[in-house]
Amino acid sequence: MTGRRIALGSAWVGVVLFLGAGAWALLAPRNFFDVVATYPPYNEHLFHDVGAFQLGLAAALLAAIFGRRGLAVGLWAGAVAASAHAVSHWADTELGGRSTDPVALTVVAAVLVVGLVVAERRP
Repeated sequence: MTGRRIALGSAWVGVVLFLGAGAWALLAPRNFFDVVATYPPYNEHLFHDVGAFQLGLAAALLAAIFGRRGLAVGLWAGAVAASAHAVSHWADTELGGRSTDPVALTVVAAVLVVGLVVAERRP
């Protein structure tokens, strides 16, 4: 088995684990806490954030698997994580935080998405 195959296999394992755990924490945070992360106290928004950032890790690994350049890999991670993070703040406004968080995080996500689009268009 070549080093490249080992690296790709490892990356695919990461994709599956981060994608699964990220979606689970984001979509079913109480269940994720009860089964995996039993560190009290339970905080629903915290698990939404955990899920958002794990989705960003999965996106980076997928981008690398499919041969994207370094900057694009980083931007895939940032754009996916920041976008999911912004969505979690829009959904969790009643759970606390600052009233400006959803808008500010959406702006950060938009900047990263624009950078990603530009990076992916480069020849």
